[in-house]
Amino acid sequence: MERIRKIVLMLIVAFGVSGAFSGRVFAQDMPGDYQDVLKSLDRKGDFKAGVLKVNIPRNDLKMTIQGVSTPTPFGFGGWIALTKGADGSDVMMGDLVLLQDEVNPVLSALLDNGIDVTALHNHFFWDDPHVYFMHVHGMGKAADLARRVKPGLDLIGHVTPAPPAPWGGGTGTPLDTAKLAKIVGHEGEQSGAVYKITVGRDDLAMKEHGAVINARMGLNTWAAFVGTQEDAAIAGDVAMLENEITPVLKALRKNGLDVVAIHHHMTGDRPLVIFLHYWGRGPAEKLAAGFKVALDELGKGTPGHEMAH
Repeated sequence: MERIRKIVLMLIVAFGVSGAFSGRVFAQDMPGDYQDVLKSLDRKGDFKAGVLKVNIPRNDLKMTIQGVSTPTPFGFGGWIALTKGADGSDVMMGDLVLLQDEVNPVLSALLDNGIDVTALHNHFFWDDPHVYFMHVHGMGKAADLARRVKPGLDLIGHVTPAPPAPWGGGTGTPLDTAKLAKIVGHEGEQSGAVYKITVGRDDLAMKEHGAVINARMGLNTWAAFVGTQEDAAIAGDVAMLENEITPVLKALRKNGLDVVAIHHHMTGDRPLVIFLHYWGRGPAEKLAAGFKVALDELGKGTPGHEMAH
């Protein structure tokens, strides 16, 4: 019995030491460069399954959906995550929860610092306040990614909305559609008060079951104008290849046009086409020139693929 008691005591001590040691290892398991990321961003996070998850919750928002109080964990906890690639560099992905007035300032801050924005859309209907979700991507060293993403994160909750200028109600010089067409380089069509220019993506040579997928089938980029030459509004959609997304985003933002959605319209398409919706307001010629800069970013590649079905 004495021998058995000694063996039991030895096992207890052994497991106790092992457990304490394991606890110390687990507490120190987060790589040093990831600990530095949390310090740099001044955010909380955890390290599991080889991934650093940095929390960016919107605790500052009192969210309701159809009048139902919805706490942050219900779907308003933004984040970015980093994990190591085979070469030791990091891949960063994330999903940011943004008020409408925060979307484009954050978008510009990210683009200006080399972070890609890969999607922008809503996750809810009837949410109050109305929020959008921005998906981000980056590659590089952890410390560099933290430095590059920080300006965008620092704007969250700190953007002061600019009051919109009063709409003139269409009083002023009528839209000079010929001048707008000349700036864009494509003719448009008049539909009531709206002048719309549509540009197809025939350069992608898409087909489905042998049928050509052309501009009439929705594979197009367009700009619609309303208002006057002095005070117009523009809205539209841009059909982009994956490598065209960031150049188009930069072109729109640098020309004062707001991005309101980034998503796909089709599934199974090859090459993959992403669609971007935008809005802007100002002198009609300036709006047309901004659209033209974005339009010029399209078609620089030669994919020559067909839709896969």
